[in-house]
Amino acid sequence: MGVEIIAIGPWQLALGLIFILAAGLTSLYHGLGLERDLLVGTVRTFVQLFLLGYVLTLIFGLNRADLVLAAFGLMVLFAALTIRGRIKEKRISFFWPVFFSMLVSYGLVSVMVTGVIVGVRPWWTPQYYIPLAGMVIGNSMNAIAIALERLLGELRSKRPQIEMMLSLGANRKEASREAVGTAMRAGMIPSINSMMAVGVVFIPGMMTGQILAGADPLAAIRYQIVVMIMLVGSTAVGSLLVVLLVRRRCFGPADRLLPRPK
Repeated sequence: MGVEIIAIGPWQLALGLIFILAAGLTSLYHGLGLERDLLVGTVRTFVQLFLLGYVLTLIFGLNRADLVLAAFGLMVLFAALTIRGRIKEKRISFFWPVFFSMLVSYGLVSVMVTGVIVGVRPWWTPQYYIPLAGMVIGNSMNAIAIALERLLGELRSKRPQIEMMLSLGANRKEASREAVGTAMRAGMIPSINSMMAVGVVFIPGMMTGQILAGADPLAAIRYQIVVMIMLVGSTAVGSLLVVLLVRRRCFGPADRLLPRPK
């Protein structure tokens, strides 16, 4: 017997703003200066999510592969732009390597999950592909940003050791192997930690949504396991690609290390 889904009306949404008001008053009382960010974040949350709802309704209704893939491409583009805005790096151009890495890794993982593991026919069915791809992008985006930031930081902090290895005949791959390993480890640890705590410390969003929608908890668990494995895979592939591609841009002719200490 299914559970009736309780719709949330405008007054209930307005009532939820009490939590934002409480956060704003806390910021004012302690002089945190976060009131404007809370206001802008709240407005953007409402606008962006309602806009997303209308766009998804349109895409689901049309059920066209080109629109689904276009939506996926735009999601990856905005994720890459977000990473570019977060990482304050001027000397090394990393936007296109980030975009390419995310497009390839997220695309492969999303198609694999929807078309092979879940077995959706066709694999681009928007009700499955867009939510699953969105979870991949949203959760793995932070991992790629962490890996990239750590790589650039390691190359700067270990510049003397790297240049010494280069002067002794090592190539850029050998000289930067430790920095690459550190960056990859930093990018993958958050998703591994999530696997350690899932189901005990927290109930993930997808499983929570399915249970609230009346799905069998055991069925929701199976989907959530697939999602967790999917996130680890996308994080590993995406972090590896972006680290290797950006590393190439950090070395010039004759394997000369380019980034200078800030």
